[in-house]
Parts: sequence; structure tokens; C-alpha cells
Amino acid sequence: MPFGCPPTFRDPGWRSLVILLIYGYQGLIAGFGLTVLPNYFAEMGATPAAIGGYIAMIGLPWILQPLWGPLVDGHGRSHMGGRRSWVLLALAGAVASLGGLGFAGSGPSALPWFGLVLLVHSGFASLLDAAVDAMIIDCVPLKRFGQATALTRTGFVTGTALGALLFSWVLPGYGLAVASTLLMLFGAAAGLVALLVRETGTDVLLSLRCHPLADPMRASRTTYGSLVGQMFQQMRQRGTIALLALCVAEEFATATFGVHLGVGMIQDGGWDAASLSRLQGGLTLVGGTVGALSIGHWSDRIGHHTMLRLLLGACALAYLVAGLMVLTPHVAWRSATAMTLSSIVPALVFVALAPTVMRRSRGVGAATQFALFMAALNTGGILGSAASGPVGAVLASWQIALGGACIFLACTAATFRMHILVAEP
Repeated sequence: MPFGCPPTFRDPGWRSLVILLIYGYQGLIAGFGLTVLPNYFAEMGATPAAIGGYIAMIGLPWILQPLWGPLVDGHGRSHMGGRRSWVLLALAGAVASLGGLGFAGSGPSALPWFGLVLLVHSGFASLLDAAVDAMIIDCVPLKRFGQATALTRTGFVTGTALGALLFSWVLPGYGLAVASTLLMLFGAAAGLVALLVRETGTDVLLSLRCHPLADPMRASRTTYGSLVGQMFQQMRQRGTIALLALCVAEEFATATFGVHLGVGMIQDGGWDAASLSRLQGGLTLVGGTVGALSIGHWSDRIGHHTMLRLLLGACALAYLVAGLMVLTPHVAWRSATAMTLSSIVPALVFVALAPTVMRRSRGVGAATQFALFMAALNTGGILGSAASGPVGAVLASWQIALGGACIFLACTAATFRMHILVAEP
């Protein structure tokens, strides 16, 4: 890069830094809100249904993420960069919303208030995710989608692991005020880097001005209503339906067993909240660094669809073995093994799934189309979290794991037919 040129997202090094920091920040929030807090409240006596409802509440804005897509796509003419302006706005709102954590209270009765604050944060975070995904689709070469996706996963899961490890120590030892301050500081640091790294070399650092439309006809094709219409039109395509169903199914299986197993390990298996948070954080770190980067590399080489099929098959096997492990749930090493198998392998599916989706999302409505699939993933996770309590009331842990194995096996079989349906348009 010539001396004096601003850093841009199109440069691989700067792009990697921005992705890692932004998704690291989102992971840090997830480690705190989806690992430490559920374990903390489970130790205080909260029921699986209450914790599942709290997790579902936080995830609600992610179901509505496609509604951000037309906004990002239709209002992307800022002198700061069409996608980057939304990234900065979303980061500012997300960090500011964390200030509400200090007013949430304490004890099991405070769980809904924590959920409300983090629900607002999720609204800004889902906008942030839509804008960054669109920037990746716009700026990253097609043959590097696997690598870029691996970096998003590495940043997110590393942040999740650090969040679980750090806040399992900070929250009981120093309190919520210190924990929320640390979260806000990290978000501000990610925002500073996103501010300095331009989308292209011609973007300005800060500006409220917009570029005029060179093609007046384009205005009618990029209005909010027209982009929403395109999204619903795409939803009727067979390939889109197949991918959406796959997204919902695999996340539903992962969340249903994961929430049930975590609460059971604390309330019936003798684990304390801090120890379980550290285990989950460590597993997430291993899977999201070495695992995600390796999958991203080989996904670009052997094909994203082939890698997706292999990973879904591995998930079916992992859940089958996990079911055998929890036949005796009070044995610590068996439950830890089940947690390992049901955490690491499913997390890697996204690294192969996202590039397949990105190939279908290129073009004017990239943010809208990609957000649709991300919403399907989040919907599956929310439904699984909400269902964990009712399902756990009628099924044993091993039966839930076996059901998850069957879902992943069905998804694996579906990919053989899906290979034709999801080919790049």
C-alpha cells in the first residue's frame, strides 16, 4: 500500500483485523449474555424454561434481521462508505445500550430485565452483522469467501470463549458494573478500528453527505419496499427454501440439546456455574480458531458444498456418541465429553454454510438476501432454546441427543439433492 493511503477493507490484512475485532466484540457479548449469565442464574435456581425464554428473548431481533437488509442496501450512498456508515452507527448504538445493564438488578427476578437490555443490544448487533456481511460480499473475492467466513467465526468464538472465561471470574468477583464497563470498552475499541479502516480508498473518515445517484432508474430498484419484495420473491425459490430449512433444522437441534445439557450439568450433575462457563469457553475457543480456520481453508479448496455435507455427517455422529455419554448423566467426564462433541462440531457447520449462502447473495441486494439466511439460523436457535424446557420435560437427555443426530442425518441426506438447487444463480 502506498505511503499516505488510508487503510481499506479491501486490503486482506486490514480486512482481517476489522472482521476479527467486530465479531470478537459480538462474541464477547455472547460469552457474557449466553454463557455466563445463564449459568449464573441456573446456579441461583432459575428453571430451564426461564433460561430458555431469556435466551429466546435476546435472539428475537435476529429473527427480524432481514428487515435491516433493505435499509443497508437501499441507503448505501454515504461518503463514508455505503456499508461502513451502517457499521459505525450500529456499533455506537450497541455500545450505548450496554449502559442499561447497571439498572437490571440482581437475583433470579432480574433475568427478564437482563433480557430486555440485551434484546435492545441485539437489535443494533443484528444491524451491524447485516452491514459487515454485505461489506464482505461486496469486497472479498469469490474464492476467498471460505477464508472470510472462517475469520468471522474465529473472531466470534474467540470472543465468546474470552467472554465466558473472563466474566465467569469478573461477575462474581467484581460485580456487574465492572463487567458492563469492560464490554463497553471493547466495543469502543472495535468501533475505533472500524472508523479508521475505510471501505474503499475514496471514502472520507466522517461525513453526513451522500453521493448522488448516477442512474435515476436505480432508485426504483433499491427502495425499501422493492428490496423487501425481492426478498419475498427469493423465498419462493426452491434452492432458497432448501437452504432456509437446513439453517433452521441444524440450529434447532444444536440449541435444544445445548441448553438442556448445560442446565442439567449444573442442577443435576454437580457442576458449578464458573466451571461450566470455563469448559464451554475453552471448547468454543478450540473449535473457533484452529477448527474454523482449517475448515475455511479446505472449504475454499474442495468446495463449500462438499465440506458442508461432510460436517453435517460429522454432527450426526457426534450427537449419537453424545447421547451414549449422557446415558449416565451424573458422571462428570461423560457429560463433559457430551458437551465437547455437541459444541465443537456444529459450530463449524457455519464456516461451510455461509459461503454457499454468500454465492447466492451477490448483487444489489446482498445485505437483504444474506440477512434472510442468517435470520433462519437465528430462528432455529431461538426455537431450540425455547423448546429445550418443554422437550426436556418429556424426553431424557440421551433421547434429545439421539433426536439431534437424526436431524443432522436428515440434513446430510438433503445436501445430495440440494447440490443442484443451491447452485449459484
